[in-house]
Amino acid sequence: MPLDDGYKATTFCHMNTPVEISTHANIADIPASEWDACACPEAIDGSRPIDPFTTYRFLVALEESGSVGPGTGWQPHHLAARQNNALIAVSPTYAKGHSQGEYVFDHNWAHAYEQAGGRYYPKLQIAVPFTPATGRRFLIRTGHEVSGISALLQGAQQVCEANRLSSFHTTFCTGTEARIGSEIGLLHRITQQFHWENSGYNSFDDFLSALSSRKRKTIRKERATAQSFGGQIVALTGDQIQPEHWDAFWVFYQDTGSRKWGSPYLSRHFFDILHETMRDDVLLVLAIRDGRPVAGALNFIGRDTLFGRYWGCVEHHSCLHFELCYYQAIDYAIAHGLRVEAGAQGEHKLARGYMPAPVHSLHWIADQGFRDAVARYLDAEREAVDHEIEVLTSYGPFRRETMEEQE
Repeated sequence: MPLDDGYKATTFCHMNTPVEISTHANIADIPASEWDACACPEAIDGSRPIDPFTTYRFLVALEESGSVGPGTGWQPHHLAARQNNALIAVSPTYAKGHSQGEYVFDHNWAHAYEQAGGRYYPKLQIAVPFTPATGRRFLIRTGHEVSGISALLQGAQQVCEANRLSSFHTTFCTGTEARIGSEIGLLHRITQQFHWENSGYNSFDDFLSALSSRKRKTIRKERATAQSFGGQIVALTGDQIQPEHWDAFWVFYQDTGSRKWGSPYLSRHFFDILHETMRDDVLLVLAIRDGRPVAGALNFIGRDTLFGRYWGCVEHHSCLHFELCYYQAIDYAIAHGLRVEAGAQGEHKLARGYMPAPVHSLHWIADQGFRDAVARYLDAEREAVDHEIEVLTSYGPFRRETMEEQE
């Protein structure tokens, strides 16, 4: 499945200066400082990045741990754009041999294309593996916004054409990126997740006051039930997290992964690297009973968002999942002025204050006939998703007065 390594092409001239696109089979081919100057220029002073998932340290952890690479169906082919030999833009990019670990699913597209005699895989994926969190996918050095995104989009198309790939897909991109991509002819897909928005709450009780009476009572009851499981709940970050906590969480992650995906996406070594290089970007919530962690939830901390990622347990206790994954996340978000993205799927999040929100992806398909068919499908899907968001919002837990104030 690996594509032509070291692909290079001159895409176009911007202000009479050529922009060169290249692909890289290892992110280590690009210096960390140069990658992060594109991925998180806001963190150049040492502050927290907006999106921890596109940082060099997160993506290199995936590669060094073997979570992506040979045998995983995620083969790195990162796109880089250079002007005057200076890196101006990058995208985390992978050749995919399947559609697993993406959370914006195109299995039906693949099946239809192959039923018609085409070869859908491999395809090109601009994404953060296994991470259904919205963030920038076209990472541009400040001052090169126009030339950078144009070069990356043209480069992705050229890589597909040079390797005779069926398509490239950019998943969980920002709304701005989706608008730019659709304006130049890419297919725009909208799906939905559940996000918790922080309306300047001062406490969890302040948040509850915005809910209907019945929902307030339900959440208070769930929290009391969860917290009576017979142990203590701790929220750890940075140096509070110890290696033995990862030993426990790995057991939780394996159990959840085997039930959801058949086998876990991330390797055990990934969590060791995470501890060494990113523990300040992590919030690990653990339920500990008799001195032993029995359940846990892993979150990543961005500049303005807390990203819920994984949950698992070795003992079942009523409502503990809701407490560790949703209510503890809200507690932390209120204390630190954040919002919460709780990951993929889960309409049960609605009753707990997580409201439906659109998420965006972009798609380029080489075959004109198939592209037209997918475009028609996406037009209908967008209308259905818009309607679903409207209906789900009407069933949300907030008081009518609260909803009117938020509007």
